[in-house]
Amino acid sequence: MRVNLCTRPSGNASRHTGTTPVMLTIRPACGIPGDYEYATDSQTLLRLLRQQTDLPGYVLDVFEQEVRTPFKAQLRGVELSESVLTDIGYFVD
Repeated sequence: MRVNLCTRPSGNASRHTGTTPVMLTIRPACGIPGDYEYATDSQTLLRLLRQQTDLPGYVLDVFEQEVRTPFKAQLRGVELSESVLTDIGYFVD
């Protein structure tokens, strides 16, 4: 399923692990309703995107920099399998 991903910070960054708590909003890219919010952290999210998508490394590097800022970071039209979406709690009909 092709989705748009948007993050926003949801807490303070950890100085020990270098990770930032984020709230991830998953929205179907085709424009139908179905937003889902998922609490995670920057490190876990980036690992998932590196392992479960075919996004180029340079795109993920830019996204990683944006996620670590106090602003929203977005990726549009990301292909995520139904199993990945189900694993994070987004159920596909």
